[in-house]
Amino acid sequence: MVDHLRSIAVTVEEPAPGAFYWLLLERRADGQAWDELKRSQTDFESYRRAVAEGLLALQGMIDDLDAGPRQEGEEQGEDEDEDADPVGKPAAGPSGFGGLPL
Repeated sequence: MVDHLRSIAVTVEEPAPGAFYWLLLERRADGQAWDELKRSQTDFESYRRAVAEGLLALQGMIDDLDAGPRQEGEEQGEDEDEDADPVGKPAAGPSGFGGLPL
C-alpha cells in the first residue's frame, strides 16, 4: 500500500458583497475536475478571514502536517472510497496553518 498525497485546494467565494465563504476542493484522479469536500456554513466579513478559516479546516483533516493529506491506495492505483468521510478531526485552536500565528 502506498499513501498518495491528495490534491486539496482552499478557495473563497463571495456570493454577495462582503459575504465570503471558504470551500475545500479536491482534484479528481483524472485531473480534469474538482469535487467539493466541505464549505463554511457561515460567511465571513473578509476574504482574509475566510481563507484563514478554510486553511484551519484543511489543517483539521491532516494527521501529519509535514506529510500532508494522504489517501491510502495500492501502488497501481485504487479507487477512492466514496463512503469515506473526507473531513477528519476539527481544526485546533486559534492558530494559523501548521500552528503558526494568524
